[in-house]
Amino acid sequence: MTKGEILNQIKGGLIVSCQALEDEPLHDSYIMSRMAYAAQCGGAKGIRANSVSDIQKIKESVRLPMIGIIKTVYPDSQVYITPTMREIDALAENGVEIIAMDGTDRIRPGNMTLEELFGQVREKYPDQLFMADCATLADGLKAETLGFDLVGTTLCGYTEETRDVPIPNYGLIHELSGQVKIPVIAEGGIWSPEQLKRAMENRAFAAVIGTAITRPREITQRYVNAIRFNAVR
Repeated sequence: MTKGEILNQIKGGLIVSCQALEDEPLHDSYIMSRMAYAAQCGGAKGIRANSVSDIQKIKESVRLPMIGIIKTVYPDSQVYITPTMREIDALAENGVEIIAMDGTDRIRPGNMTLEELFGQVREKYPDQLFMADCATLADGLKAETLGFDLVGTTLCGYTEETRDVPIPNYGLIHELSGQVKIPVIAEGGIWSPEQLKRAMENRAFAAVIGTAITRPREITQRYVNAIRFNAVR
């Protein structure tokens, strides 16, 4: 598919994030592939996935555009979503339609800035779609100037600067959509159909939902906490 065809396929749709970290009960590439297949059957327009093994397994049965990431923790950086060229190379080699990477102004591993890293990335992969996972309006505006193809509100609430910001951050979705010319992906904190509808009403190009659909431990905890709250009352 061309860049335009990929974007047209996800436009106005739901992208389901199918991820499970090593300490989670569903950490298994086969399980993530079935999650992704179920999402496809349910009408999802795209999948967001983490790690080469999960991406390869999902691609065996799912024919939807994929936002691919590799989460890697480095000791000299707070950036962990596709933080270096090594992760980008691995995603590109596996045919991921959209590569997402941290789009904040935090320093990358090796004391590299986003500008330095993405300059090298864009030169190496001129025809690849890249998404910037942002936390603030400034992040999104900068990402557009650097040459990213999409911006997401993914990291709002997960950086020091935005730690206390309620999510979903509809204001950020609306502001970004009004100030950048590239697609804005609403991501982060969407738990209900009503919240999804509101995110789209704030001019999101598409939306990503993960935990509320594909992480049963966290979903269960949410309901258990509601019971505890009522018991206390």
